Parts: sequence; C-alpha cells; structure tokens
Amino acid sequence: MVSLGLVVARFNDSVTEPMAEAAREAAADRDAVVVDELSVPGAYDSPLAADRLARRDDVDAVAVVGAIVTGDTDHDRVIADATAEKLTDVSLDRDTPVAFGVSGPGMSGAEARERIDKGADAANAAIDLAEELD
Repeated sequence: MVSLGLVVARFNDSVTEPMAEAAREAAADRDAVVVDELSVPGAYDSPLAADRLARRDDVDAVAVVGAIVTGDTDHDRVIADATAEKLTDVSLDRDTPVAFGVSGPGMSGAEARERIDKGADAANAAIDLAEELD
C-alpha cells in the first residue's frame, strides 16, 4: 500500500478544493493512504511543502494539486514553469516521486473548474511511480 503526501495549493479554492477531493478519492480507489495533507497559499509555495513531505520516512510519494488561473500572462507561465521545475528537483533530491496536477495557467476560473480531474491524475501518477519503485 502506498502512503501518499498531498499538497494543496489554495490560490483559487473554488478550483483547488474539488481537485484535492479528486486526489483523495483517487488515492482511496487505489487503496493508497493519504498520510498527511499540507495546504499552502499558492502554487509557488508548493515545492517547499512537497519537500517537507518527501523527507518523511512514512511518505512513499507526493501529489501536488493547484490552480493558476489569473490569466495568460508571462508571469503566470513563469510561476507554473518554475514550480514544475522545483517539484522535479524535490523528487530527484529526495528520491521520492512527486506528481504535479495543475489547472492553468492561461485559463479562466470556469475553464479551470472543468479540469479538476487533474487532481486525480496527480494522485494516480504519484501512486504509479511509487509502485514502480517497489
């Protein structure tokens, strides 16, 4: 059984909470256990939270969910790219799978809400990677 850490980047709660719920449900469907859940204000804070969870011996993998929906600006893309890069670094540095499910950037809130399945995708990817490492 995979022990999962979950990071919820709450920049846009109307999108992120359903994404987090989708991640929790996906974990339960796969008989994985969410051993800890950390909430952070935004996607840019998620690498530190993921690193904190990845350091724990009781966490096999980390799923990060969040939404970047402020618009299709260069700044939004920089945040998304930097966050993804830092999460990859955490995964490699800690030898713990980290999967990132994000809605956006460049989407309206309504468009992002249509993609809440990215929360389940992040949980499933993290679980798949952890099972492969076993």
